[in-house]
Amino acid sequence: MVGPYRGLFDGPGVKGFVLAGFIGRMPMSMLGIGVVLLITALTESYAVAGAVAATTNLAFAIAAPLSGRLVDRFGQARVIVPFAVVNALALAGLMLCARLGLPEWTLYAAGLLVGATSLSLGSMVRARWSALHAGSARLHTAFAFESVADEVIFVAGPALVTVLATAINPYAGLLVALVSMLGGSLALAAQRGTQPPVRPVRGGGGGTPILIPGIALLSCVYLALGAVFGSVDLITVAFAEEKGVKSAAGFLLAAFAGGSMVSGLWFGSRRWRISLRGRFVRALGVFAVGLLPIAFIGDPRVMAVALFVAGLAISPTLITGFSLTERLVPASLLTEGMAWISTSIGLGVSIGAWAGGRLTEAFGPSNAYGFALAAAAVAVVVGVGGSSLLRIPDAASPAKP
Repeated sequence: MVGPYRGLFDGPGVKGFVLAGFIGRMPMSMLGIGVVLLITALTESYAVAGAVAATTNLAFAIAAPLSGRLVDRFGQARVIVPFAVVNALALAGLMLCARLGLPEWTLYAAGLLVGATSLSLGSMVRARWSALHAGSARLHTAFAFESVADEVIFVAGPALVTVLATAINPYAGLLVALVSMLGGSLALAAQRGTQPPVRPVRGGGGGTPILIPGIALLSCVYLALGAVFGSVDLITVAFAEEKGVKSAAGFLLAAFAGGSMVSGLWFGSRRWRISLRGRFVRALGVFAVGLLPIAFIGDPRVMAVALFVAGLAISPTLITGFSLTERLVPASLLTEGMAWISTSIGLGVSIGAWAGGRLTEAFGPSNAYGFALAAAAVAVVVGVGGSSLLRIPDAASPAKP
């Protein structure tokens, strides 16, 4: 399983941008649960915590394609530095508003600025891989590695922020997220040798990638999947508290991501004969089926196993989605195209966090998991029903889809 990954990092500067991108996007798994833990510690309201987290994710969802377009037009380094600095100041402001007990609206305002200045570093790292291996089978392995890296982040991040917030200080997890984001982002910006060149937009190629039918379909699917992720994150925290093990919430979420990490490593090591479109549809179906048991489990230990199994289909779905995006979007719009996938997930997460908070308070966490199941079903219906839009033109890439 490890064989295909050998030599992937041998190129000049590759290890540097991979490490910087990994550190810089650690907050993507820490920010949501960190905000929930901080605000619930201060207000004891999951509704407020979910709403602030949703505001942050919604702002990211709206702003990410715009920052992606700026990156495609001006290059990564010129965009990363100012965004990272402002993002760090905004997150510090959010914690300060909470610490001083300022009016509730200040939490939403700070969360809005945090989300609006959050960069999709994963899209930028994948764009660097695309510049190195466009049209090569190695790009599949590289995207698989990045999905595994994402899941390592989602394994370690929630557990780390939960331990820091519950055992040390409610602010500690968000402080670590701030330092990771700023350090990793600035380190990535400093590595200009591997950043993709700014490509001139040729005639007819200056529109937004969301107008490409296949990208629009993928965005809708990932919107629904994001709702699953956002609701499961918040509901699982409430589930753990209900069972008297709130400090284990991060580990339950780590089990969810751990299943995805394992499957991603395996998925990237395979050489597939099934088309990208076929892999995508199958992964969606497996994910929806694997998620079913979580609504019927009351034991946290059993829930950890169920979440691990449910997570097994996440990485294959994300890997094929980014691979399809790379084939469907012109090179001059690649970062923005990938940002649309991230922004759809972010928007879905905001919806899921909001709905999960409301439903948890109204019906309890076990019943609230029904929302996640419904969102997964929507993703399957949309993905399977519109899969014909994901056919790859023969000229899109010399590599077999």
